Amino acid sequence: MAAAKSQETTAWEQKMERLRRRSLPERVLQICDDAARRTEYDEAKRAADRSRLLAESDTGSAVFAERAALAVQRYEAAAEALRAASVYLTFRALPRPVIEELLHAHPPTDQQAADGAAFNPDTFPAALIAASSTDGMSEAEARELLDAWSAPDANALWEAAWEVQQEARTDRADLGKG
Repeated sequence: MAAAKSQETTAWEQKMERLRRRSLPERVLQICDDAARRTEYDEAKRAADRSRLLAESDTGSAVFAERAALAVQRYEAAAEALRAASVYLTFRALPRPVIEELLHAHPPTDQQAADGAAFNPDTFPAALIAASSTDGMSEAEARELLDAWSAPDANALWEAAWEVQQEARTDRADLGKG
């Protein structure tokens, strides 16, 4: 009985150690202002996908295989060009107490609360972006970008920081019927 209890304790300790070592989720926002690079990448990806499907549908065709190989080369070159022309911002989920503290530091105004807001949308987004940025973006810099960028780009910045806070990597285990 004591040996079984000891094994259970050891198993739990190992499991707990693994849980403690989990990293927080991260999300990367890719920003590329070069429309030609984005278009070339999209077209090259579609062409590579089509060529691959054709080559797979007729495995005996050397022509399809060669076209697929060329399309993959074009896609890889376009992907590298897009990567080189892009800026990447990385956001990491905050531990629960930190996000709660941040929410409490940016409460909604009375009117915002009456409208159903859980936080002040004028101050919280920049604070969250700065707090979750792994690149060292300050709150002032986040506010500057939110104010200067177009609505879709500012929304993408906000969403990258907010959505990583909502990312769950847990699920109930489905072990089937016993």
